[in-house]
Amino acid sequence: MRVGVLASGHGSNLEALLASVHGREVRIVCVASDREDARALIVAAEAGIPTQSFPKVAYPDRVARDVALADWLTEHGVELVVTAGYMAILAPEFIARFPGAIVNVHPSLLPAFPGIRAIEQALAAGTPQTGVTVHLVDEGVDTGPVLLQEAVEIPAGADAESLRVLLQEIEHRLLPEAVRMLARATAEQG
Repeated sequence: MRVGVLASGHGSNLEALLASVHGREVRIVCVASDREDARALIVAAEAGIPTQSFPKVAYPDRVARDVALADWLTEHGVELVVTAGYMAILAPEFIARFPGAIVNVHPSLLPAFPGIRAIEQALAAGTPQTGVTVHLVDEGVDTGPVLLQEAVEIPAGADAESLRVLLQEIEHRLLPEAVRMLARATAEQG
């Protein structure tokens, strides 16, 4: 299965995918970002994977940017899009191009704390636990069907950064497992 990864930042989830499923169940064929300075683009380039940035300022609006992004992914033969720390909401026009084939990882137990700053939302709410959800992307914000979830107790005295580190360890396991599951399901259907 040919995978395109979207990432906005450091690229730790991309590194987890490269270490666990790339060249095995799937082949990561391209990596894109909404930020030209995303470290994820460097990680991909060092792995010999084509990269491209799609900054919003380079397009008249979000739809135009997302259509260009979808065109680029299609040119690379992408069958599954993985948003791995991609911090931009995808336009409905993008989602329609990859129906049921966009996976997102989110640092909460959805439906709790959707959207941005989920970790800070959980801490502010004083909830005793949070976790990680991997889900399919639909037109809502973190509302698509859940593929995998894992809960974790919030340690006493945790702050946003320490909780983020704890949740990233879970993300690095769950996201590759979800990609692996989808690749197997696709192989069984085909």
